[in-house]
Amino acid sequence: MKDIDRLYRYKGLLTSRHAVSSQELMDALGISLATLKRDMASLRSRLNLPVEYDRMQGGYRLAPGHGRKELPGLWLTPQELVALATVQQLLSSFAPGLLAEKLQPLNERLSQLLQEMNLNSQALAQRIRLVSAGQRTLPPQAFEVVATATLARTRLLVQHHNRETGQTLQRELSPQQLVHYRDNWYLDAWCHLRNGFRSFAVDAMSHVQLLQADGAGKTVAALEMDPQELRRATQSSYGIFSGEARHLAVLRFSAMRARWVSSEVWHPEQTGRWLDDGGYELSVPYSDARELLGDILRHGPHCTVCAPPALRDQIAQALREALGHYTSDIQARPEGSAKSSGRPT
Repeated sequence: MKDIDRLYRYKGLLTSRHAVSSQELMDALGISLATLKRDMASLRSRLNLPVEYDRMQGGYRLAPGHGRKELPGLWLTPQELVALATVQQLLSSFAPGLLAEKLQPLNERLSQLLQEMNLNSQALAQRIRLVSAGQRTLPPQAFEVVATATLARTRLLVQHHNRETGQTLQRELSPQQLVHYRDNWYLDAWCHLRNGFRSFAVDAMSHVQLLQADGAGKTVAALEMDPQELRRATQSSYGIFSGEARHLAVLRFSAMRARWVSSEVWHPEQTGRWLDDGGYELSVPYSDARELLGDILRHGPHCTVCAPPALRDQIAQALREALGHYTSDIQARPEGSAKSSGRPT
């Protein structure tokens, strides 16, 4: 057993009762008295565990008032420490530098513990590759204020730019939850301007500030949505768009594409079935079709919309408009000319 693994086992043994005798600890860990004494010194110096010997009870125990919050050390298993290192990299990839300063003390402590397990945090970073696609630039100040308001349950005052309409409006928001979706951050919030639930891209916000009560320096408490209502608003529809699902899309994929789609989760309440020709039929509920349209179109000729008719018509219209951008090139191409491979020759 590695030294660090044994030291972690002490934590469980010493919290199981008021005091544990030296003999019980040696029997449980298969160690000598000399090793036990060295371990006790390491617990105090390396992991900051307030362990002491109680002569009245005849054994070792944790000092009174050793509650988890008072322990400066991180009480995680080696596997959990590796997972934490991975999460740390994920956070950095979400918005590089965004949390670097705040995570520095944790980073230093984590690196120390990883080294004690003969692991190297830099080596972990070299062996874990995270690829982002479509990640937009996130203003650090905006994210920090939004995150603070969400956790502290206070209202926000923001300038929000609607990319679809090109309109920028000041909005008062009661944040409900932060969502990281497809490499970007969104805020689910109650919008007091529209008097309804909305989702906002954090990178589309500017002049973000906590709402003050009449300039008195006190923040205004956020409106709390009913948990069931929030769940219906955020989880019943498709993708990032809110609202209760009102439609059911029935999609059929070719046998080749079915190998991938059959293992994908498009929606928590989706259903699927294999077809006789090896294809796959996927049914997903949705409210707003905009994101669903993009996911369907990326499969090209390998996906057919069977229902509802309105969604089928939208896909057909999008394909006609896309083809219109290339029709003149196709008509102008000399008869018998070679088709372009799309790659340089």
